[in-house]
Amino acid sequence: MCGIAGCVLNKKVAPILFESLKSLEYRGYDSVGIATLTDKINIKKGKGKIEDVDKQLDLRDMEGNMGIGHVRWATHGVPSKENAHPHCDCKNEISVVHNGIIGNYHELREELEKEGHKFRSETDTEVIPHLIEYYMNQGYDLLISTQKTVKRLEGSYALAVMSTREPNKIIGAANESPLLVGLSKHGNFLSSGVTAVLNETKKVIFLDDEEIVVIEQNNVEIMDLELNHLDKEIETITWTPDMAEKGGYDHFTIKEINEEPQTIRDTLAESQKIKDIVGNFKNFNRICFVACGTSYHASLVGEYLIESELGIPTEVILASEFEYFKKTLDDHTLVICITQSGETADTKEALKTAKEKSETLAIVNVLGSSISRLADHVIYTRAGPEIGVAATKTYLS
Repeated sequence: MCGIAGCVLNKKVAPILFESLKSLEYRGYDSVGIATLTDKINIKKGKGKIEDVDKQLDLRDMEGNMGIGHVRWATHGVPSKENAHPHCDCKNEISVVHNGIIGNYHELREELEKEGHKFRSETDTEVIPHLIEYYMNQGYDLLISTQKTVKRLEGSYALAVMSTREPNKIIGAANESPLLVGLSKHGNFLSSGVTAVLNETKKVIFLDDEEIVVIEQNNVEIMDLELNHLDKEIETITWTPDMAEKGGYDHFTIKEINEEPQTIRDTLAESQKIKDIVGNFKNFNRICFVACGTSYHASLVGEYLIESELGIPTEVILASEFEYFKKTLDDHTLVICITQSGETADTKEALKTAKEKSETLAIVNVLGSSISRLADHVIYTRAGPEIGVAATKTYLS
């Protein structure tokens, strides 16, 4: 798992997918691949950095106005060309990229192998195109076959599917892994991260868990798992493409350290909104911060400030340990979840638990992220994209 991208456009997609995947490489990865659709599925993939694989395979020269791509961090199977995404069905008519972990892939693979399906990799992802193929061979179309497939998956997924059998669309689906739709005059996009679409559009729709989307060049339809139509809000991203570039600095981390003064000013510009939100809080006699990593350390600072300035008992809980504290929650407790990405898995699960008994507030950086949509209230830090691995400006904000 790592990052995925896909698009259906009125122009060649390979150069755009290449740049989209490059914008996701800061997450760390060991292999890369792109599939485009012409009269067949064309795949180029390999182990290594995207620039190195491009030098070997000319990723940007691939033909086709529709395609999907992936940068992979190995979870099932060693880093290799065979295990790199995209993966295909037996006849190379269906191609899939996927983020997440499929918990029941062993059982699904055994079932499919008994049906005669031949696997080429060690990955959990490869069961997806084969399972879609199984349903399409029974007469179902690509959408219903994908729906039936994701209903059988146990675990997390954000995936993109395309097929030569229905050559004008890409199907996306998400559960416990981020996926968004980008809308532009040239066509439409799928991506696991905002930075992947910044060069093409600022208009996005964020998918929630257990949702499916069909994107075509001039149309987007979003549905729940029962294929009921959903009307989703179109968000406007305020980040600019140059925010995700080095801008003359040797390293992103140095750039982001130098951005700290402006970041603080941007965060403080939200002060009135913060006052409005806090003004609605009543009858709280306890505050719990829930976070991981750098956000946890920022929460420790918040604990001292709140107790010293407001005198409200405050504690900081690691999100991975929140399960052990849930019986202490009540309607007089305010739970504040802090996460830069808004997608931290342990924090997201803690938030779901907290909402059963307490009011919740999320402090996040990424607009439209899962946790920002799940919490009762949200405050954005407005720090802009942080590409460097070490947290700098996002910690201060």
